[in-house]
Amino acid sequence: MSRRDQVLYMAGAWCLSYPDEDLLAKAPLMRAALAEFAGAVEPFQEVLDALEATPLMESQAHYVREFDLSRRHALHLSYWTDGDTRRRGEVLGSFKKAYRQSDILVDTQGELPDYLPMVLEYTALVDFAAGRELLMQYRPSLEMLKFGLLKDKLPHARILQAICATLPGKSPADEQAVMRMAGYGPPSEAVGLDPYDPRLLPVKGA
Repeated sequence: MSRRDQVLYMAGAWCLSYPDEDLLAKAPLMRAALAEFAGAVEPFQEVLDALEATPLMESQAHYVREFDLSRRHALHLSYWTDGDTRRRGEVLGSFKKAYRQSDILVDTQGELPDYLPMVLEYTALVDFAAGRELLMQYRPSLEMLKFGLLKDKLPHARILQAICATLPGKSPADEQAVMRMAGYGPPSEAVGLDPYDPRLLPVKGA
């Protein structure tokens, strides 16, 4: 288990979550924890600066616009691999099963269990090995989210880059390379999505 990765995952979970007073109060803690590791704070710097400098209601409106209403920045990992296919229910069940096997009660707080901040927090605080396995399995989702954030010039892209850098292997150079890495092939039961939508990337071993 890497202490650096634990801190990075926890900070990532918070910085990718809906901003509120509690998150704002955690900003100095995140800076201090990340500063213990060389180079760890830089990917988070711009997001933390904006959180502290922007009026909270403005930050909240921006978050809703960019993450809740934009498909390009979906934070649910199986959204990228299964979209609205009938298989997605089974996939979400696999996340719940992973949480149950940790023998820790995980409060999803109304979110689907594949919500990236929840997966990162689970990895950092509950079961590092099982959480890392989920992150590795859904590496294509992380990479596609990263490219979506990069295209729209959102500073959260650097956080995704930092998360991907903790996982084995190099990050793909572009979206087409993500598809090749994932072994691209559209699922057979898609509802409302083009069969070659990048959100329908298969996950190896799924």
